[in-house]
Amino acid sequence: MRQIVLDTETTGIDPKSGHRIIEIGCVELVNRKLTGRHYHEYINPQRIVEDEAIEVHGITNEFLEDKPVFSHVADSFLEFIRGAELIIHNAPFDVGFIDHEFALLGQGHGKVYDHCSVIDTLVMARDKHPGQRNSLDALCKRYDVDNSGRVLHGALLDSEILADVYLMMTGGQTMLSLGSETEDSGGGAQSSAIRRLDTSRPTLRVVAASAEEMQLHEQKLDSLGEDCLWRR
Repeated sequence: MRQIVLDTETTGIDPKSGHRIIEIGCVELVNRKLTGRHYHEYINPQRIVEDEAIEVHGITNEFLEDKPVFSHVADSFLEFIRGAELIIHNAPFDVGFIDHEFALLGQGHGKVYDHCSVIDTLVMARDKHPGQRNSLDALCKRYDVDNSGRVLHGALLDSEILADVYLMMTGGQTMLSLGSETEDSGGGAQSSAIRRLDTSRPTLRVVAASAEEMQLHEQKLDSLGEDCLWRR
């Protein structure tokens, strides 16, 4: 199963008011594992970014001046997400902006739901934790996901963090415990914090038992008699 965790940053909050996408960040999951593949683009919105939006994501008008416009990245973006299940926090916001950008192209790109299915993790979180804060930061705290590098919003960083949160939300048991499950102040089960490992690290070596070791093992099991649990 191929899933794409997606986030965008924009010039403002409403595409109907002429606001545009300025950043797209995506990471790929296949069978619930990060593949290392990602899609990331900054985009020249061909309009001014509102000051309130800059306070959220820190992306300035000057920074975006030499970036490609959406029409130049639309095909590569669509190719990356096509056929996948998109995982988005507050999906109507991001999907609405993407659909707006596709509509402005006027080239038959259709809408997001023509190419992908969508999971909204905000809806999922509200179902699992009714009456509680379910922002991405709140979920990171609840599921003990490290977001210490998140000072400002950023589409690629937020999609990476959301991938961790989604896997924790949907992964069932995340730790072994000899006692009863303890609850944190946010109401979720405490678990070991996710820490990303370097994908370039060497593969662990698997050492198989030798024939001599296997023979000694069998002899030991024989000495235990019929009560040996390992042979039941």
